[in-house]
Amino acid sequence: MLFVCTGNLCRSPIAERLTRAALARHSAIVVESAGTHVRPGERMTSKAVRALEKAGVRAADSVARQLTSQMIREADLLLVATRAHRAWVVSECPRAVGRVFTIAEFGALADVVSAVEVTCHDDLVRRASTLVTEVQALRGLVQVDQPDIPDPYGGSARAYRATVRRVQAALASPIAILTAEVTRRPEVPAAR
Repeated sequence: MLFVCTGNLCRSPIAERLTRAALARHSAIVVESAGTHVRPGERMTSKAVRALEKAGVRAADSVARQLTSQMIREADLLLVATRAHRAWVVSECPRAVGRVFTIAEFGALADVVSAVEVTCHDDLVRRASTLVTEVQALRGLVQVDQPDIPDPYGGSARAYRATVRRVQAALASPIAILTAEVTRRPEVPAAR
């Protein structure tokens, strides 16, 4: 799972850190972040770090990474901050079109996924793959009112806290589905 924003200083590392914290017991899923226009080595903004810490997530050691075509090709799922980032990713690697969603879009689509179809799998990697497949099938069928997460860069501490809350809300359903107890599909009686 690869989160993408512009500078890899606010939105994508916030999403990465929140997801890593939520999936801490589930090391089978690799969670990373990168930016489309990065100054390599730059650290996450101090306001982003404080906003994450207020949410109970450690974030002090995040360093910006430039998104590469190889990263796009290798990621099973790309969750981007805005539709403009999605367009950028697809222009770099057209084959990624089915694997790239805005963070908010993926969350809204996961809200309507049948959790039983996903949580019936014990293996977390298979569960994640099934979730992506289910979400892909819903693309275009569910309206997402606010698909973009605004950039708080240069804004107030309040703007950063709002970004953390917005990302948490968008990721709530996917994370709940991925971390849920295994459920079994109801048995269908055999026809006589």
